[in-house]
Amino acid sequence: MAFLEKKKNTFAFIGSYAESSNPGVYTCQYDEGTGSLDIIDQVDGLQNPTFLTVDARNWRLYTLTEGVDVNQQRCGAATSYDIDSATGKLSFLNNEITLPATTCHITLDHTNQVVMVASYHGGMVGLSPVLADGSLGTTADIQQHKGTSVLSVQDRPRAHSVFLDRTNRFAGVCDLGLDKIILYKLDIPAKRLLPHNEVQVAPGSGPRHFAFHPSYAYGYVINELNSTITAFSYDEERGELTEIQTVSTLPDSYEGENACADIHISPDGKFLYGSNRGHESIVVYAIDTFTGKLTVVEYAPTLGKHPRNFAISPDGGYLLVANKDTDTIVSFSRDAETGKLLPTGSVLKMSKPVCIKFAVI
Repeated sequence: MAFLEKKKNTFAFIGSYAESSNPGVYTCQYDEGTGSLDIIDQVDGLQNPTFLTVDARNWRLYTLTEGVDVNQQRCGAATSYDIDSATGKLSFLNNEITLPATTCHITLDHTNQVVMVASYHGGMVGLSPVLADGSLGTTADIQQHKGTSVLSVQDRPRAHSVFLDRTNRFAGVCDLGLDKIILYKLDIPAKRLLPHNEVQVAPGSGPRHFAFHPSYAYGYVINELNSTITAFSYDEERGELTEIQTVSTLPDSYEGENACADIHISPDGKFLYGSNRGHESIVVYAIDTFTGKLTVVEYAPTLGKHPRNFAISPDGGYLLVANKDTDTIVSFSRDAETGKLLPTGSVLKMSKPVCIKFAVI
């Protein structure tokens, strides 16, 4: 007798700025036909659970939050949840202190054995093991960055994010304070981040988030402070980045203030997207897969203010933007041939959304 394969659900998990007494993490049902979201679960008890990461294979979610150390000082923490694959509802597993300073980014390695966090205020990154039951273990490694750069905000290290290459051998850390991308060799058996090498971007750039190309040996960093994206060729064997191009995220005619935030590549690898806070837009580029270079396609208004982060749906059909300052998540359809974005009319109201993570479970 043949068994029918269980139908999978596509969920979107949302992190936000929130007081611990209010909901801060949400599960949304994603409609593949319309690109819309409906909230189906929410959890409270977390202080500013702004960023999260999902283990879709084992039905678990990990979100950063704020904790308090033995001296009653604010510090970084992370919380783990089981995900009900049928309903998307979250069940608490555990909460662990991660770093001695508050954190701004969390990610899983590709084998879901460790989580890595970055601290903007502490200028450091940390690694914690994922235990057999999916809960988080005690922090196993902390790497403190050192140095400065040219702007006043760059008077100290400011680690902003951690991203894994597709081989799972190297972790790249964007340090806005140092104008560097620092590469670590990921040693999962030893639960260590081993300093490997680093690459400098232009002084005053402020690298924030990074995206490795899904199919080719390229990488792209979005620079918060000077509103640019820098493209690199990437030697996957040696773990080395080499700059090939830097482009503005803004039209030449724009003269207002701006700060970049997030960056993603479409699943087919043809287009790159970046968010502008100030210009309030998603910049769209075509990727030349032969050279890795970028060509501007359009600047799509986000229909809201302060687009902190955004996400592309797993099927590549839609792009959803978290407009933090207008409390909305706005859905756009994505043209697979041109890369252009078109508002669907779907808008989800939500307090101070920051991070959107899709998962097919």
